[in-house]
Amino acid sequence: MNKELFQFLSELRLHNNREWFQANKPRYDLLHRQFIEVVQELINRMTLFEPELAGLTPKDCIFRIYRDIRFSSDKTPYKTHFGAYIAAYGGRKSEYAGYYLHLEPGASMLAGGVWCPPPALLKLFRKDIYENMDEMVEILEQPDFKRVYPEMMGEVLKRMPEGYPSDCPHGELLRRKDFSVVSHKPDDFFLSPDWLDHVVEDFKLLYPFNRFLNYTVNEFYGK
Repeated sequence: MNKELFQFLSELRLHNNREWFQANKPRYDLLHRQFIEVVQELINRMTLFEPELAGLTPKDCIFRIYRDIRFSSDKTPYKTHFGAYIAAYGGRKSEYAGYYLHLEPGASMLAGGVWCPPPALLKLFRKDIYENMDEMVEILEQPDFKRVYPEMMGEVLKRMPEGYPSDCPHGELLRRKDFSVVSHKPDDFFLSPDWLDHVVEDFKLLYPFNRFLNYTVNEFYGK
């Protein structure tokens, strides 16, 4: 599937308009159906190590290809990637830490964690990380995890949040506004016959990180 998907998305990048998309809609529909099957297979296999994902459907997780251009200066109507966020309690609409699959020629990635938490939840994340800093650092520095997810992504404050010492060890974690890690992947990663096996392996490495964060989300929502 992915060779055809990357070819379609490469062409869409060059012809991002409704006329081209409508002329190629049968190609998109086929690729979209195949992507639904892939996401369903991922959910089935990931539920074995994270039972909370049980009951999710691809419809819960897959993002639309149509861009919301109402408030954007970029008026191109279509995204040039396929994406899905697999997370308990709502998939792409969930505030729980989850697993993100992003397929885009030259810019594919796997990612996980929590992106843009609301202010009250962000405040609680910082508190729990500060109080359990050794556990968080141990997760982030675990060799296999570090090899696959070498960097965090998202916005970082220039100064330490109010209430925390400026010389706090690993204080950069407290200055984060997002708690997400990313693994950038070459196109070839998704073109091998067993690529889904490798995605599941890499997502499984995320489980301790997500479990740490979801303890806080459960605390926030009283679960």
